[in-house]
Amino acid sequence: MRIITGKLKGRTIPVPKSGLLRPTSDRAKEGIFSIIAARTYFDNTRVLDLFAGSGNLGFEAISRGAENCLFVDREHQHIRHIEKLAKQFQVETQIQTIAMDVETFLERSTHGSYDFIFADPPYDYHRMEEMTESILNNDWLNKDGWYILEHDKRHDFSGHSACIHCKSYGRTTASIFRPDASG
Repeated sequence: MRIITGKLKGRTIPVPKSGLLRPTSDRAKEGIFSIIAARTYFDNTRVLDLFAGSGNLGFEAISRGAENCLFVDREHQHIRHIEKLAKQFQVETQIQTIAMDVETFLERSTHGSYDFIFADPPYDYHRMEEMTESILNNDWLNKDGWYILEHDKRHDFSGHSACIHCKSYGRTTASIFRPDASG
């Protein structure tokens, strides 16, 4: 995987060898970021990357101008990998990492609200709908924030009042939510 554009353009993001990842494909990532770029900017934004894995999505946001990114993943190996890459890319001052499962993080965290939240859970993640409602209804997003969820075809958020876009990229569907879309 490579960073598509911005100050880190062309840098390679290797996948940790944990056997637990399904990284976002370059095609899906390019599609997601194109949709966002057509409507807003990443400059000086706060980003939250849930189920961070390799850090692919958060590093792309930093490359495009995000001020900082908080990476959350329950696997310590993934967090160490992200920290190592941040140092290698010389963006370590722009990241924070938390090794914790996402449910616990969302229940306990007081990290404030974000401009962009990326979530790329396993396809069989049993709390996808609850996580979405928690993010949209519990001040996780700034007023103009974006929540981007990757999932498979077993889930359909196209009828959700806050969903502004759904598009499939092979097995992966990206659903994009804006809290102000339902109002």
